[in-house]
Amino acid sequence: MLDISTVQVEEVAIKTEDGWLLSGNLFQGGDPQVGVLISAGTGFPRRIYRHVAAYFAARGAAVLTYDFRGIGDSKPADLAGSGIDYPDWGRHDMSAALHRLAEAVPNAPLTTLGHSIGGQFVGFMEAQSDVERHAFVGVGSGYWGVHKWRNVPIELFFWWGYGSYCLARFGFIPAGGLWGGEALPPDVFKTWRRWSARRSYLLPELADGRYPHHFDKVEAPISAWVLSDDPIATETACSDTLSHYPNCQKHLVVRRPFDLGSKKVGHDGAFRKGHEPLWEELWDWLSCGILPTSAQAN
Repeated sequence: MLDISTVQVEEVAIKTEDGWLLSGNLFQGGDPQVGVLISAGTGFPRRIYRHVAAYFAARGAAVLTYDFRGIGDSKPADLAGSGIDYPDWGRHDMSAALHRLAEAVPNAPLTTLGHSIGGQFVGFMEAQSDVERHAFVGVGSGYWGVHKWRNVPIELFFWWGYGSYCLARFGFIPAGGLWGGEALPPDVFKTWRRWSARRSYLLPELADGRYPHHFDKVEAPISAWVLSDDPIATETACSDTLSHYPNCQKHLVVRRPFDLGSKKVGHDGAFRKGHEPLWEELWDWLSCGILPTSAQAN
C-alpha cells in the first residue's frame, strides 16, 4: 500500500498572461523527480483529481492541479458576461499552469496528464519544447457521430434543446439538471457545440486562423488511454483527436473496467479511488516512458 501521509498540498495562485487568476494545488512528497501537470475535463473542478495527484506525489512527482477560468475556484462573479471562450483554457490557462509547475521543479522534466478536453487542448499550450511526454485519459473528439450511439440522443438534446434554453434563460449553462458538471460560460458552450456538430471538429478554425495554436509543434510523445465503457471518448473519437497532432509519436491503450478491477469506469471514473492499476500504468509512462505491452501505435 502506497503511503501518501507524507504528501504536502499547497494552495497556489496562477496568474495567466492575460491577467486571469487561477486557483490550483501543488502536491509534493519529498524530492520530486518529475513534474506532472493535470488538466481537467470540461466542467470538472480540480478536486476530482486530488487522489491521483497524491498518488503521483507519493511516487516522486510534483503535481499541479488547477481550475480553468470560469470553473470551480476560478469562477468569476459574472459568468454570463465573462467573455471566456473554450480555447482560452489551453492558450492561456494551461500555458500559465505549465509555467507555474516549472517554477516549482526547475530541474525536473515536465509531463502532462490530460483528461478529456485537457488532452484535446495540449495543442493550444505554449512552451511545447518544455514537455517531455503527455498522457491522455478519456480524451476524444466531441463530435457526436464518433460517440456510442446510445449517448447520441441525449447529446443532441443537450446541444440544441437544453443548452439553448439555458442560454436564453440564464445566459450560461448552470450546474445541475441535465448538465452534471460545473456551470459553463456561454462562449465555452457555444464553441463546444459548434465543433461537436462536425467530424472535423476544431480543425477548420485552426486552419483559418481564428485561434492561434501549436498543434503542429507538439513533438513530445502521447500515450492515450481509452476506457471501453466510456460513451464519449471511444477509440474512434480518440484516434480523431490524436490525428490533430501530426508531428509526434502516438500510442493508444484500451482498458476494460474488468482490467482495473472495476465494474464501471466511464468517462470520469478513472480518477476515483480504486483505479490504482491504471494510475500505475500512467506513472510508468509519465516518469519513465514505459508503455503497457498492449499499447498500439496510432
